[in-house]
Amino acid sequence: MPIMDTLQKTGRKIEKAVSGKPESPADQDVLDTVKEEHDEVKELLAKLVKSESAPERRSLLKQIKSALIPHSRAEEKIVYDGVIAIRETQAKIDGEEGYLEHGLADKMLGVLGKIAEVKSPEFSATAKVLKELVEHHVSEEERNVWRDMRENFDLDARIAMNKRYLAAKSKVRVPA
Repeated sequence: MPIMDTLQKTGRKIEKAVSGKPESPADQDVLDTVKEEHDEVKELLAKLVKSESAPERRSLLKQIKSALIPHSRAEEKIVYDGVIAIRETQAKIDGEEGYLEHGLADKMLGVLGKIAEVKSPEFSATAKVLKELVEHHVSEEERNVWRDMRENFDLDARIAMNKRYLAAKSKVRVPA
């Protein structure tokens, strides 16, 4: 199925290129959108862990929250709920695990936001734990949840999910 999805996606890109219509971000596979966002957050977390500047750390934390919170809520609503609706036990477990790991990431963001001294060892340790948690989560999700998605939703369904994902994401408000 992944080969067929790749061929369909490539065919769509060729069709859009020939027609002169630019491809909209909404017209791509939800998994491609989510992958781009995973990479963005992982890069921000790596910078946060390496940073030694208080202003840079504050700025990076704000960027991470702004990227991660809407991503998580929309992913839960569109991707995880879709996977949980599949009648297979393992798919349900994969979706529920995603919810749990998002909850842990939310808690870690909350802890980071409450640490007044952003150059402290406590902040550094908490940032490192958040980074490791997100990396573990992304690795499992891209392996297990994406397998569930590819096996149970064809490319057209995943493109439709992407439109709903982007709409859901745009409605999420990030607390200050």
